[in-house]
Amino acid sequence: MSEPSKGEKVFRGIAVSAGVCRGKILVMHRARHFISHREIEEKDIAPEIKRFEQSLAQTRKQISDVQHKVIQSMGVKEGDIFDAHLLMLEDRVLVDEVLKLIREKKANAEFAFHTVAERYIDALAGVDDDYLRERAADMHDLTARVLDNLLEVKDSFDLRHISEPCILIGHDLSPSVTAQLNKKFVLGFATDIGGQTSHTAILARSLDIPAVVGVQNISEELETGDYALLDGYNGLVIVNPTDKTLFEYGQLEKNRASLEEKLSEIKTQPAVTLDGKLIVLSANIEDQNDIEPVKSHGAEGVGLFRTEFLFINRESLPTEEEQYEVYKQVAAALNPNPVIIRTLDLGGDKFASHLQLAQEMNPFLGWRAIRFCLAQPELFRAQLRAILRASVEGKVKMMYPMISGLDELKQANAMVEKCKAELRAEKIPFNEEMKIGAMIEIPSAALIADTLAKHVKFFSIGTNDLIQYTLAADRTNEKVSHLYEPTHPAIIRLIKATVDAAHRNGIWAGVCGEIAGDPVLAPLLIGLGVDELSAAPPVVPEVKYIIRRLKLNEAQALAEFALNCDSPSEIYSRCQEVARAAAPSLFEKS
Repeated sequence: MSEPSKGEKVFRGIAVSAGVCRGKILVMHRARHFISHREIEEKDIAPEIKRFEQSLAQTRKQISDVQHKVIQSMGVKEGDIFDAHLLMLEDRVLVDEVLKLIREKKANAEFAFHTVAERYIDALAGVDDDYLRERAADMHDLTARVLDNLLEVKDSFDLRHISEPCILIGHDLSPSVTAQLNKKFVLGFATDIGGQTSHTAILARSLDIPAVVGVQNISEELETGDYALLDGYNGLVIVNPTDKTLFEYGQLEKNRASLEEKLSEIKTQPAVTLDGKLIVLSANIEDQNDIEPVKSHGAEGVGLFRTEFLFINRESLPTEEEQYEVYKQVAAALNPNPVIIRTLDLGGDKFASHLQLAQEMNPFLGWRAIRFCLAQPELFRAQLRAILRASVEGKVKMMYPMISGLDELKQANAMVEKCKAELRAEKIPFNEEMKIGAMIEIPSAALIADTLAKHVKFFSIGTNDLIQYTLAADRTNEKVSHLYEPTHPAIIRLIKATVDAAHRNGIWAGVCGEIAGDPVLAPLLIGLGVDELSAAPPVVPEVKYIIRRLKLNEAQALAEFALNCDSPSEIYSRCQEVARAAAPSLFEKS
């Protein structure tokens, strides 16, 4: 008697790499290291330390080999991901803590390393920052490799035995494993944990493998051999899909292919509404490796260059010359399009490891961004000089993050004038007319935007922090994340007040937060009068697509409704209606 067929079951997670695939599932159960605590004798301390150091050297070679393969197959940017792993291996604080346990507590090497590594992982996992919290996954990967070598076990996730196409399901996939996936056999993957900014997610996108993460306990609920459909657009894993579901996804894939063709056709076209309103559509980047994505996705330059990523995951501050070379490279490559460089947004929960700064009770309200830079004049001076020097290589602009009042803005501008005087005296060229702006991401700045506008040439609204500070809701805290609402009336009114203040004073205003990359919210922002939108390069084509199918009066009517509505959900629903009416094919993938 045959078993009854199982019904369709849907698992929901976070979509991190677009695409749809279907096939049999291969469940990878988490490898576990059994770490025993042995007290070694005095005479065994030196050999134990040598064993630990040899495991580090072996791990370093393994990761370097993976990095070399990734650079060859995917590119330098993807290979750079493994610099973080290598830096962790060189972290003297970590290594010295392990050596101290071996010497003073006479602990065996694997117990000592595991104990210290777990403390690091717990600390990273508890940070209120997506980027740094995701680095806990890198530390997990590194820890597993070192322990494999200490315990002389084979690679925990050796996928070379896979000989048939499958969808991988697991608790997690480490970056070093993801980088070596064979697209011929791995159609896609889903994991219990993970997020958008994880290195695993980044590598999945580079490999063009559909992926869904954060699906809770999917690895415990599914079995090898189950048939599933994985939707990397909407973050779904559908087990035992019905014929109806398979047919609907077949239609969606056809529609998506048609949309991709349309997006490709407008890549070099301007972001202009049907009635002629031109919107500057820029990209957010982190370093010089993002130059090609900016070009390939049709962005009109860079609206936000996050310079803090030049400072973290390294053992010393970047010099003026190092920074200058990076800024120059980006400016020259994208000339004549503008590149807006944000000065260092370091501090709070994003500290360079070597600075050893005291932990704060509330880092988001603490010593960060412009406050940190003004208190560290030599660090700030090196960056300002580097940006000024790069300004002759292209259309460079600069903006300060986290401005809360006029005094900060005046102090920062005074520092710029001092650096200009130094460069003139040294006969080093720079653009005397380089435009300087301020980020509006604190409610106090939005409320005095008229005053600030008299001292800058543009505003860039950082909606991520503006929403967080205005609503007192940390979107990474699951207990209050439902309060983090981009369409809250207070947010909409603050954006409108900032834009109006900018225009009254003859300057422009843009948005560089996440909502600038949401096609549903683009019409609302345009209706509020925003002049520029800056988003992650991959979403630029979709935002451009909806702008080119929108009428300005429709966007303005939407903004008028939002400004007079008290309900965030009603405002968002109206945004969806306008967006879908303007570009229905953009939302057929959902």
